[in-house]
Amino acid sequence: MKKITLILSLILCTAALAQQDTPFEKDYFPNDKDGLKEAKDNIKEGDKLYEQGFQFYKEALPYYEKAYAFNPNSSELNYKLGKCYLSSVYKSKALDVLKSVEKMNPQIATDFYYYLGQANHLAMKWDDAIRCYTKYQQAIQNDPRIKKDPMFDIQGLSDEMTMRVNQCYNGKELADKPIRVFIDNLGDNINTKYNEYGAVISADESVIVFTARRPNSTGGKIDPGLNEHFEDLYISYRGEDGEWGLAENLGEPVNSKDHDAVSAISADGQRFIVYLGKKNGGDLYECVLTGDVWSKPEDLGKNINTDFHESSACYAPDGRTLYFVSDKPGGFGEHDIYVSRKDEKGKWGKPENLGETINTKFNEEGVYMHPDGKTLYFSSEGHTSMGGYDIFKSVYDGNMNKWSEPMNIGYPVNTADNDVFFVISASGKHGYYTSNMKDSKGLRDLYMITFLGPEKPMILNNEDILLASVAAPQKETVVAPEIEVKEAQLTILKGVISDYLTHEKLEAEIEIVDNSANEVIATFMSNSKTGKYLVSLPAGKNYGIAVKKEGYLFHSENFDIPATAAFQEVEKNIELKKLSVGSKIVLRNIFFDLDKATLRPESTVELNRLILLMNEVPTLKIELGGHTDSRGSDSYNQDLSERRAKAVVDYLTAHGIAAGRLEWAGYGETQLVNGCSNGVKCSDVQHQENRRTEFKVLSL
Repeated sequence: MKKITLILSLILCTAALAQQDTPFEKDYFPNDKDGLKEAKDNIKEGDKLYEQGFQFYKEALPYYEKAYAFNPNSSELNYKLGKCYLSSVYKSKALDVLKSVEKMNPQIATDFYYYLGQANHLAMKWDDAIRCYTKYQQAIQNDPRIKKDPMFDIQGLSDEMTMRVNQCYNGKELADKPIRVFIDNLGDNINTKYNEYGAVISADESVIVFTARRPNSTGGKIDPGLNEHFEDLYISYRGEDGEWGLAENLGEPVNSKDHDAVSAISADGQRFIVYLGKKNGGDLYECVLTGDVWSKPEDLGKNINTDFHESSACYAPDGRTLYFVSDKPGGFGEHDIYVSRKDEKGKWGKPENLGETINTKFNEEGVYMHPDGKTLYFSSEGHTSMGGYDIFKSVYDGNMNKWSEPMNIGYPVNTADNDVFFVISASGKHGYYTSNMKDSKGLRDLYMITFLGPEKPMILNNEDILLASVAAPQKETVVAPEIEVKEAQLTILKGVISDYLTHEKLEAEIEIVDNSANEVIATFMSNSKTGKYLVSLPAGKNYGIAVKKEGYLFHSENFDIPATAAFQEVEKNIELKKLSVGSKIVLRNIFFDLDKATLRPESTVELNRLILLMNEVPTLKIELGGHTDSRGSDSYNQDLSERRAKAVVDYLTAHGIAAGRLEWAGYGETQLVNGCSNGVKCSDVQHQENRRTEFKVLSL
C-alpha cells in the first residue's frame, strides 16, 4: 500500500512539474550547461527577428523551435512561438503552445487571450475562442496601462472582439451545414514550394494568371521589409487534355523589379489588371494583349487611383464597368467596394460606393463579378463571416436597382482563416482560390473547387425494402440519384475570325447590341495574331452581334437568350468577306412584324450599321434581297419578300442614301439555304435560317 502511494505521489509530482513555468536559467538545468547555452543563443537570434515585427515572425520560428526542443515549458518562449506560428503557414501549431502558456502563466501579456482566441478560432473550437475573446475584451477595458497609451484604440479593439465572437457563432452554424465540394490542388505545373496565390481565370477556363513569390522573379531580389521574394505574375494555358501547362513568368514589361500582383482578367483573357505597390500604398494598372505581346501596365486614372490604397479590382463582362476596392475616406468601413463606368472617351468615370448592403464597417476585399454580369463575389470580415475574410455572393436586381443580402458561400470553402481572392468559372461549376492544405507543394498553393450541388435523399431499391427483426437487422442497399448542379445563366460565344478566302486570322471589332433597347452595350477586339475572340452573353436579352473590319463586309449574328436559358458554350468561327463585287452577306438583325413588311424597332442598329457602310464607301451600289421560308403559297411568299426588301430600301433612302445606289428584289422561297422545301419536315431554327434579308455588292 505504501509502495502504491509513493508511485502515485511521484506521478502527481511529475505532472505538476510538467505544468511549471520553467525559464532558461542554469538553476533549472544544472546538468546541461552546453544545451542551455545553445538554447539561449537560439532565443537571442530568434528575438532579433521577432523584434523587427510580425513580417519576420516566420523567420524567427526555426530558432525558437530549437530552443523549445530543449525546454518546452517556458511560458515566455511558448507565447512568442505561438504568435510566430499564427503569422506563418503553420498556424495550426499555435494552439498547443499557447494552451500551455494558459496553464503556466496566463498573465504573461495583456494580449495573450487575443492570440489564444485566434488559435482556438482557427481550430474551429468555437466556445473556447469565444471565452478567450471575451477575456481579452475585458482585459483591455480594465488595464490602466492601455488606457493611458494613446496608441491603443480601446473601442476599435473592443469592436473587433465583438466581431470575432460573432464570427464564432456564425462558424458554429456554417460548419454544421457543409456544402458539397471537391477541392483539388492544381498540380506541379502551377504550384511550387514557394507561395502561389490570387489566381484569375478567363471565362472559359482556358487561361489562368496568378501571383507568386519565386527566386526567378524579375530582378531576382528579396523584399527587405518582408524578407520574401518580390511578387511576379505568371501565366498558364489549359491544353486540350484539360491539364494546365507549365506556368511561365510574364516577364517585362508586365513584371517590374518591385511587387507586381494580378487582380483581374477579362472574360476573353486579353487584358488584365495589375496591382502595383510603388506609390500611395498601392494602385491599379491595366495590361493589354496585342497579338502575343503584353503591354506595359498603364495607370487606370485618377477616378480609380487616389492617394489612398486601391488594392483589387475586376471587370464586368461588358468591359465598360469596373469594380474596385479602396480605403479612401467616405466609405462605410475601412476598405469598401466601388464601381466605375467608362465614358465616351474610354476613361473611367467617377466611382460610386456600392452601399451598405455590400460594404460593412469592417474590410471588404477581393471583388469578382461573374460573367453573368449580375453575381458579385467578394470577401468580407463582416456580414456572416466565420473567421477573418469569408467569401460572399450578392446578386444585382436590375428592376429593383439593388443588391441582394450577401450570402456566405459556405464551409469548407470558407474557413475560420482568411479566404480571399476567389474566382468562379462562367459555368458556375468550378471555383479557384488559395489555400494551404495537407497536399500543399510547399507554402500557399492554388486549388480548384468543384461544386457538387445540394445532396438529395437516398432512393431505396424495391427489393431492399425488407422487414428486419430486432435480432437480425437487414442492411439496405441504397442508390443515390444523380446530382444536378445549378449552372449560371449565360452563353459564352467564342471562336476565330478569319478572311473568307485566305483564312488569314484577323483582328476585328466585335460589337454587342441589346436589340430590344437598340443600344450597343459592349465592344471587343479579336486577337490580332490568333483571331480568337470570346464574349459573355448573360441570359435574358436578344443580342445582335456585328463583326467589323475595314475593307470587309460586316458579319452579323443574332442570339435570343431567354432569362431561363441554361449555361452553354457556343463556338462560332466567322469568316469575313472582302468588300468586292458579288460579295453577299445576311443581315441577321433585321426583323419584321409577323407576316408583314413592317420593320421592327430592334432592326435600327443593324440598319444604321448598313447606312454607315454606305457613307464610308460612297461608290458602293448594292442590292437588297428578301427571302422567306417554304411555308405558305409561292405567290404569297414572293410578294412578302418583295415588300420586305423594298421596306429596307425605303428606310435607307429616308436616311440619306441615294436611291440610285440601291436596288431591291424579292426571291420568295426560291433560294432556300438548307433544303427545307415543302414536304420536308424542318425545325423552327431551319425555317428561321431561310427567312432572311441579304445584301449583295453590285458595284464599287
